[in-house]
Amino acid sequence: MTINASAPDSNVGEVTYNARHTLTVPTEFIRQVRRKRTLIAFILVIALPIIVVAAVKFGPSGNGGGGFGDGDLDLVGLATFGAWNFTLTMLFFGSGFLFTILAAMFLGDTVASEASWSTMRYLLAAPVPRRRLLRAKIIVGLLLTFLVMVTLIVTSFIIGLIAFGSQNLNSPLSGTFTTAESLQRLAVISLYITITLLVPAGIAFLLSVSTDVPLGAVGGAVVIVIVANILDAIEALGDLRRLLPTDYGGSWIDALGSTIVWDDMAIGAAYSISVFAILIGVAIVKFDRKNILS
Repeated sequence: MTINASAPDSNVGEVTYNARHTLTVPTEFIRQVRRKRTLIAFILVIALPIIVVAAVKFGPSGNGGGGFGDGDLDLVGLATFGAWNFTLTMLFFGSGFLFTILAAMFLGDTVASEASWSTMRYLLAAPVPRRRLLRAKIIVGLLLTFLVMVTLIVTSFIIGLIAFGSQNLNSPLSGTFTTAESLQRLAVISLYITITLLVPAGIAFLLSVSTDVPLGAVGGAVVIVIVANILDAIEALGDLRRLLPTDYGGSWIDALGSTIVWDDMAIGAAYSISVFAILIGVAIVKFDRKNILS
């Protein structure tokens, strides 16, 4: 398509439409970063380690109260044994529910919010190709999910360094690691947790293209993950629980042994990526066929 941008009797040339110049990832990233919910998400992950340290240091039970940093050979018991252990404990806390909510929010709110604001049809009339719009939304949503995790890690390490010192990572499975090993194990665990978040992210995105209610997409994804966790806790289901993506959520603990055991993490990563690909594929097909009215 060619748009003649020249005025009568002028020598101005023609401006050619190029779909690749519409709604670029940097543009969408800036749009999403400016939203209040993004700011609140980052404030939340920054505040979490600060609140935990304040509770440990100044709470009524004092240092190690309530089992936190009490020396027991588990993640929570070793939490105050240095910045590395404190950071790992914060990742453990975040991976349980917080990151699931944030991943669902960044992917579930993104398309549905455009529909709820009645801006979707204007974006597509720009014209922004539908798949290009989804591509930008997916990339930015995943990027923000990764950035909040990195923010929690960096903040936790700095706060832990100030509050508990710089001792190397003490593993509940294999003693103390060197600094290089501590960094390696933390990187592996962080990457694996990020990959497992693809499942709630994919569910939320599919719901996001299916509804005009952002809260419904986000809440629906969170509820599905909660139900999956409940089913995973029912031992009577036996091996059927291996079909649930949440069954592999805690496999990162295998990175804390004397040597990293990749078996369950490899299965969990492959499972999460496969489920995400299927969910995104369904979302794209559904959005391609959707009649945009808002």
